[in-house]
Order: sequence, then structure tokens, then C-alpha cells
Amino acid sequence: MDAQSWCAQAQAVISPNFGPRPLGMAVDLLVIHNISLPLAEFGGDYILDLFQNRLDYDAHPSFASLRGVQVSSHFLIRRDGQILQFVAGSSRAWHAGVSHFQGRDGCNDFSIGIELEGCDTCAFTDAQYLSLTHLSNCLMRYFPLQHIVGHHEIAPGRKTDPGPYFDWLRYQRNLPGWILSELAP
Repeated sequence: MDAQSWCAQAQAVISPNFGPRPLGMAVDLLVIHNISLPLAEFGGDYILDLFQNRLDYDAHPSFASLRGVQVSSHFLIRRDGQILQFVAGSSRAWHAGVSHFQGRDGCNDFSIGIELEGCDTCAFTDAQYLSLTHLSNCLMRYFPLQHIVGHHEIAPGRKTDPGPYFDWLRYQRNLPGWILSELAP
């Protein structure tokens, strides 16, 4: 990570959908998501277009519900493991929406969001786990992260990602010293 919290291993694709974090707010939460546009279709630029407010809402019937939505994530990990960064880690990306974690609302204020190109109905790739582990370890060295959660944990009933095919045990094995809340008794 550089001084502006851009990851050197990620391709920068700037999103306008971000803002400042509250003054003095520690970034202590990492949120894992999944995304595909259209659902369960991978590749292409629809996710990038969504995060950059350039999505052609007429390109697919499912995009109509996204009209006017302004969202972003700090990172996207493609199926081949490529890492894209849309928002500096020091800034507030708009990935969590209405959210709550351990007595705090508005998780975007204190979290980093990582989107995995995928969906709730299929497994993630070996390349994605490798990139996710590398990126997570990098983020842990740069930010005072205390918790790693799935989007469903901070927006229960509203979100289901990263979904049942995300292998939390596999992910945790490569994060020394971490006990993920998803696996805690």
C-alpha cells in the first residue's frame, strides 16, 4: 500500500462513488462480498461500469433495478485473480449500504470492502482465494483490522453474500492468528 492507501498489485479503476471517512475513524473491519452482472455471468465490464456510474441499464433486464444506484467497493477480485481497486483505502467506499456491526451503524465508515466476482450459487476460484489472501494480509499490515465478516453478517436479512460457496476455513488457514466470526462457536 502506498501513502494514499492504493495497493501496488491492484489495477486502479477510479470510482466517483466514495467520500471521506469520519475524522479519527479507525478502519477495523474487512467485509467480503460477491458480485456478478448479470447474476452468475462473469467477465466483461458491467461491474466496472456500475462502480463508475456508466452502466447501460438497458443492456440486460436485471439492470433496471440498478438505475440511479451509486455504489462502489474498495476492491474487486476477478475470477482469474486480477485485483482492481476503485477507492483508496483511506476513503469511504459505498459497499455495505444499511449495515450494523457490534453496536455501530454505517459500516462503510470503518470498513474496507472486497468484492469477489461470483455469486451465491457457485464456488470461487483458486486464483481468487490466492489474491484474496494476499490482499487481506496486505490490508492487515496497513490498517488496524480487528474483524473479517461477510456482507450477510452486517446486513442480515438484506444480503446473503459472499454466499454458501465461500470457503471460510480455506480463507482462514492462510490468515495467521485470525479467527473469523463466521467460524467462531
